[in-house]
Amino acid sequence: MTNALSRLLEKRDWLMADGATGTNLFNMGLSSGDAPEMWNEEHPDRIMKLYQGAVDSGSDIFLTNSFGGNASRLKLHNAEKRAGELSRISAELGREVADKAGRPVIVAGSVGPTGDIMAPMGPLTHELAVEIFHQQAEGLKEGGADVLWLETISAPEEYKAAAEAFKLADMPWCGTMSFDTAGRTMMGVTSEAMVKMVEKLENPPLAYGANCGVGASDLLRTVLGFAAMGVERPIIAKGNAGIPKYEDGHIHYDGTPELMAEYAIMARDCGATIIGGCCGTMPDHLAKMHEALSTRPRGPRPTLEQITELLGGFSSATDGTGDLSDAPTRRATRRRKV
Repeated sequence: MTNALSRLLEKRDWLMADGATGTNLFNMGLSSGDAPEMWNEEHPDRIMKLYQGAVDSGSDIFLTNSFGGNASRLKLHNAEKRAGELSRISAELGREVADKAGRPVIVAGSVGPTGDIMAPMGPLTHELAVEIFHQQAEGLKEGGADVLWLETISAPEEYKAAAEAFKLADMPWCGTMSFDTAGRTMMGVTSEAMVKMVEKLENPPLAYGANCGVGASDLLRTVLGFAAMGVERPIIAKGNAGIPKYEDGHIHYDGTPELMAEYAIMARDCGATIIGGCCGTMPDHLAKMHEALSTRPRGPRPTLEQITELLGGFSSATDGTGDLSDAPTRRATRRRKV
């Protein structure tokens, strides 16, 4: 184990990742429908502020502003030829922030889904997907990313294509999927199926897990599903800050910093090693999460009932794995104020 993330994992029994990218950038003035990746060039000061907010809140890992920086997604903005360049700039800005942190901080090159459906149901072939992911990976590598970070994937075929592309780029990587439909990804993958898929990859990730999805409760049930499979690789948990609600013309997440602190502790006790937030997670959430992780001792693995008591009910009665079901759903459980 020689890369920066592996070295940090050898020394620590938990690491904190960052929070939301989109939510923070919208608060800085990004308009709906605009490509956040353009801000790497147009507003580098704001992107560095995004990164710095995570570092100042205690994050050991932050993701670059390159989630939608692949050619397929950028084509919507007539910028598909700039995929490598914009990804490189996102990592360069991250490298500048991390190198001034005064402690080891990992720059993780964010790689999101292409937005296309894989063949034979859609137009995206395996070869084209590998090419798209490889192009972005090379840009992030050139910009100084320590590790590539595949996230919010729903199709196993796309996950496999990214793994192949990252091998071509000779870069270590981590990868999460988004479980948002009764404990499954949009393409029907369960936590159990993901574990089996990852362990068969020729180029497996350093760590893997779940991000985004529905809410913190659902994500922790997925983490329990990973742990139940006897996963030896570090598990990643990056849950949303509560449930999104439309208020005063914009989306607001109802998770308080105190609630996310409880989520962070429970994620660790459920078996996660890398713990962060996703949509709606701001620096004040991260600060409370870091304080809790740093000061509160480990506890026993939480039960489904304990998760729902603290974080609210699940969005579905089952997560598709068979053993982790029969827990209160969100309609039946009121979230406790913490």
